[in-house]
Amino acid sequence: MAHSSEASEEQLTSSKGAYFFTIVRLSVVFIVLCGIIYPLASTALAQVLMPSQANGSLLKNNAGEVVGSELIGQNFTNPALFQSRISSIEYKAEASGSNNYGPSNPDMLKRTSDSIAQWKLDNPDVPVSELPVDLITNSGSGLDPHISQAAAIVQIPRISKLTGIPADELKALVSKHTEGRDLGLFGEERVNVLKLNLALSELTVK
Repeated sequence: MAHSSEASEEQLTSSKGAYFFTIVRLSVVFIVLCGIIYPLASTALAQVLMPSQANGSLLKNNAGEVVGSELIGQNFTNPALFQSRISSIEYKAEASGSNNYGPSNPDMLKRTSDSIAQWKLDNPDVPVSELPVDLITNSGSGLDPHISQAAAIVQIPRISKLTGIPADELKALVSKHTEGRDLGLFGEERVNVLKLNLALSELTVK
């Protein structure tokens, strides 16, 4: 019986060792497979099939300089350019979100009234009654790169006056850069402000 007990203990010890090395081998295999091979293969495939999206959908100016991403909005302070939506996070991609203010929140009311006052100052030819709401409200992410077509058109009088570009030409530019609904069904027609301003910059250079 003593010999049998010792043999059983040796088998148990051997079995535990075998299980341990099996676990180690499987762990190494999955680390290499999931942690190295899969990410490299996914990255390589993305670079081949959709290089622009894989690299952040970056946009460049005529000089070849990266000026931003078509997926993230920017704050354009030059009044001769089309203005974006308000961003309570200053378009910082690492802090996506908003303050989720209620309609009676004092901070939101002040921000809105300040935006309207600035609009009156910068756009004396366009009454507040024609001001699209997306120009004075924050998007859910605070990163929205788009505005509605109406929000772009209503800025044309200001930009035309400052740049000397005829209003009809600016309207055609907005129409050209208006994106349709996703799959023709979802969302609303919209304009990417950075793309529009890059096209506008080309007109002002001519």
